[in-house]
Amino acid sequence: MNFFKNNLLVVVGIIMGSVAGYLYWKFIGCNFGTCLITSKPLNSSIYGAVMGGFIFSMAKKNKTV
Repeated sequence: MNFFKNNLLVVVGIIMGSVAGYLYWKFIGCNFGTCLITSKPLNSSIYGAVMGGFIFSMAKKNKTV
């Protein structure tokens, strides 16, 4: 539980990124299946989750003890 509290912003970024990746696949996507990231919804969602977690982790404040 403590891990979740400390990394709440990153978890929110992962969730939002995966939803955004799925929506990108659904509405924009790749028509012919030749695009590596956007050809499948799983690939697009994982890429979005990684990018969302990375972007939101940059906003996280580091606590110094």
